[in-house]
Formats: sequence, structure tokens, C-alpha cells
Amino acid sequence: PAPPVAAAPATPTAPVAPVAPAAVGPRALPTLPEGPAGARFEAATTGLASKRPNFTQQARSTVFLDAATGDLAVRDRVVRLDLGTRTPGEILDAVLATAPGTERIYITTGAPWHDGAERYSTLKDAVAAWLNTPSERWTTAVGSGRDKLAGHFVHQRQPVGRYAPAAAPDSGTTEIRSMGEWFDPDGADVVTCRQAFTLLWQALRRHWDDAVLMGSPSQTGRDLWSRTVPTTGKWAGGYPVLSEELRGLLHATGGQGRTELILPPRVPDRLPALVEYDRTFAYAKHLWKSPVGTPRRITAQAFAAMTEQEQTKALMSCSHWNVRVTVPPGWNHVGLLPAPVTGDRAWIYPSEPGATFTTWAGGAEVHLALSNHIAPWRIEVLDGLLFEDGKPLDEWGKRLKSAWADLTSLSRAHADERQRTAAYLASRAVRSVLLFGLGGFAQRPRLVSGTTPVGEALPAGVEILGQDETVVTWQRQAGFSRDPYAHPEWAAYVWSGARAALLDMKYRQGKEVIGHAGALHAKPGTVVYFGTDGIALTERQPWPYRGEPGDYLLKGHLTGPVEHPTTQEQYLTLRGLGRAELTHTGADQ
Repeated sequence: PAPPVAAAPATPTAPVAPVAPAAVGPRALPTLPEGPAGARFEAATTGLASKRPNFTQQARSTVFLDAATGDLAVRDRVVRLDLGTRTPGEILDAVLATAPGTERIYITTGAPWHDGAERYSTLKDAVAAWLNTPSERWTTAVGSGRDKLAGHFVHQRQPVGRYAPAAAPDSGTTEIRSMGEWFDPDGADVVTCRQAFTLLWQALRRHWDDAVLMGSPSQTGRDLWSRTVPTTGKWAGGYPVLSEELRGLLHATGGQGRTELILPPRVPDRLPALVEYDRTFAYAKHLWKSPVGTPRRITAQAFAAMTEQEQTKALMSCSHWNVRVTVPPGWNHVGLLPAPVTGDRAWIYPSEPGATFTTWAGGAEVHLALSNHIAPWRIEVLDGLLFEDGKPLDEWGKRLKSAWADLTSLSRAHADERQRTAAYLASRAVRSVLLFGLGGFAQRPRLVSGTTPVGEALPAGVEILGQDETVVTWQRQAGFSRDPYAHPEWAAYVWSGARAALLDMKYRQGKEVIGHAGALHAKPGTVVYFGTDGIALTERQPWPYRGEPGDYLLKGHLTGPVEHPTTQEQYLTLRGLGRAELTHTGADQ
């Protein structure tokens, strides 16, 4: 950091200068230490493993509420409620009076937590204030046991409010949640949303006889996965959870989706068109193989001593590598490997010839950089972690893909429009179960939120989110928990494979490769944007679409010329126009 600079005393009339944003620069990533400390990166946490549960989840009584109209879907009827000023207490009073015993309320539209948001400096402050609106009959549910002080979950758009009767705070809890956790209702009414949940449950029950829809897709995904843990074979006793040191390394070095807006002069100032492709149910394609057990460290010397065939096999196996990367001379296409930087983006993808950086990346990405069809990049392996190849996610993924395929087919073939819409929303919910279930394995350091009455001592190390006359809402980092389902190695491996497939995806017929898709198979200077599981270009591509997970679906086409977007917000606006134009003209894939 630069040395501090003494500032001149301010005069009463001097304007206050805005704080300049922190400069973006290289960010150092952790490395593997030598000696006994390094051994912890090849170890598991003692006495902690992912085991098959010996109990069945209990279903919660659930209703669906349109907070804009007051329509409530409860069982097989719709009731119009008076929600008053739409505070949590008034919503709970109205719903529980009509549907006693309700344990979960999904708000399908209306977002009451945004009421009066203009009075607050941030949307998060507004949501926190709404969640903690005082009520004579309701109080914040603080849970019990491990969930003590769980309280509300403060999120700008998908918060979770947990409430208990003020007269019996240790009794049952009622949650208020957002439908957006599962899917965007996109104007669907409460009956359609409830039917989507019914179809989702039915589709999952065909593959899990004990399937239960929990509060969020992440919880549901993890619970369904736990019921696929093998009962025979090597992993019948459960999958070991890696050491806290190794989980911390994977958390710091295993980024998620690639988000990058490519700016002129690498692309034209005026785009001839903006064409969007989205990989259908993308992560489902990358679950067939995942790392299991504890890894074996591969030092630079050990890697150099391998034959070329052994090196290729190591990179094609489930692995995570610390590498020094150099972009080759004459390179004129997109970047291939993530480089760590400070700032909001966290990762960039250098593509300038001669650029050199040090990073961590999965074996799929490193192998692609070495073997791509345009020009091999220079890769120096500094260290690596080589896992045993296994299939811990394969059965889970196959069942979810089958449920998704059933619902997708129903959404196209059902004679009733409401049922078609409900089936489509249910298929989106399956996608969320897989997407957020996978993210749940990443097990980031926990962020715990809670509330404390005004005047009482706050827990140590908290960040205050908001305060009213009665309670202070806070959050704090709680580090890594002894979570038996913490497997960041699985999430990191799938994310790495998905990032590689944005660049080069193979179409196979049996074992034979019959075609390619991805950014490296488009002309240099035509790729405008990467967005996790999709890309935008300046021209259409001849990539076949078979409706299978991972295939590139033409999602939008905005006819040019189009001024190049300079921010992500501008790009998203243009993307919306492109999707609307394609819908109007009809997709021609």
C-alpha cells in the first residue's frame, strides 16, 4: 500500500471529495506450504463424512401469496386477503387466520420487503427494516440447538423472514420467503405457482420415494443428494470432508462462473448484431465425474518428471493446479484462464500476447490452454492436487436430468396452457435445485445473521445491518462449520469444466466427437460477453441444438448496428431487447 499522505485542514466551505474506488490490480492467491503444514492440504477432517441420512424429511404446510393482489392459494382454493399495509405481522395474521398451521408462505409477486425502499440508503437496509417491523403478535424466531440465533436472512431480493408467536416464541416457526428462490414467476398467478410446486414434487418422487421440497432449492438439492450416498462399495461409510485448510484453499482459488464484458478495440465499437447463446441446463453435463477422497500433491518437480502421457492423464483427471501462465505471441482471441485481481470482479481473463500471470485452475482448463486448436499457451506447473476420479454426483445428476426432461417435455406437449406454464416453471425449479445444490457443496465461510434487542450486548465481531426502536439486525462471518456436506472440491471441479466448455464443447455420438461449439470456435473479435453459462457474439453460429444438457441454445438476436455496451447493465438491457426480437421473429435454430 502507498504511504499515507497528510491532508490539509478542511475549511467549512471546502467540498467533500468522493472516495475514489480501489484500483484493480493483481491479487495473490494462497499456495501449498512445505513440511507438516503442507500435509494438512492432503488430509480429511477427522470424524466428518457425508453419510446417507437415516430419517425422512417432514413436509411443511405451504401456501402461495400474491402480495400485490392479496390472492392466497391454499390447497385447492384461492382466497382474497386484506393484507393491510403489508407488514410481516399483518401478512402472518391474514394468512394464519385463513390457513391455520401454515409453516411456509411463498410470496409470488409484490415484494412487500421493498415497500418504502426509497427511505433507505441501500436496498438491504430497506429489507432488514421490513423484516424487523414491530408486531404485537409476532416475534423473530431464534430457533433452537444449532439454529439458535438463526433469525431472518437479509437479502436484497430473496429474503427469508422467520417468525414465531410473541406469546409462545419457542413454538412453531412460520417462514415468509420469495418464490424467486426457485424460479421467476414471470406473471404467473398463485394457482400456477402452486401447480408448479406440485409437478416438481411429483417429478422428483419418481426418482426419490422420500423426496420432500424444503424451504430453498439449495436445501432440497443437498437433501436429495444425501439420499444417493452409496450403501455398498468403497464409499458406503460416506465421503470424507476435506481438511479446513484445503477447503479454504479451494474457496480462495476455485472461482465460479465466468462473467466478462469484452470491450473495444478487441471487438467493434458498433456491433453488426448481438446474438446470445445459452447452454441448456449447463452444469448437469459436468456431473458424471468428480474428485473423491483426499488428494495427492504433485510438486513442480514431480510433474516435470512425468512422461507426456502421464502429464495429460493427470490434467484430464480430477485435479486443481497452481500454474504460471504466458499468453502466446500472436494470440488474437479471448482469454483462456482466470487471473486473480482485486476489486468486485475478483477474476479477469488476460488475452494480450506475452501477458504472464500466476493462478489456480482446474485440470480441464489447463489442458484446454495447452491443447486448444488455435495455439498452445505456455503453462508452467508450480504445484497441484490430484484426486481420485469418482462419481459422487453422477446418480444425483442423472435423476435431476430425468426429472427436468420429463417436465420440459410436459411443458411443450400438455394441452392445457396453465399446465404447460406450470411444467415449465417446475423445470426451472429443477435447474435451481441442481445449480444451488451444487453451490451448497462449496460451503463458503458461513455468514450468520440475527437480531438483538436494543440495549443488549451484541455478539462479538458482528456487522450491523440496521436498527429500529426495538432490535438491532446484524450479520457476522462464522468461518467454516463442521458441515458433513462440505465438498468445495466438487463445486470447483464442475465450475472449471463449465468454464472450459464455454470455450470448447464437444458434441459426441457415442465416443466419437462429431462437432464443436464454444467461443474458440467463433471468429476472433466476435465474442462480446461471457455470462456463467452463456455467451454473446456479433454473429450467429452453426452450432446444432439437440435439447440436451450443455447444448448451446439460441436465446436472443438483436439486429444491428448496435452501439457496444460499456457496462454490464447496458449489456443486460440489450440482451433483453435481443430476446424480445427473437421471440417476435421466431427462433430459427
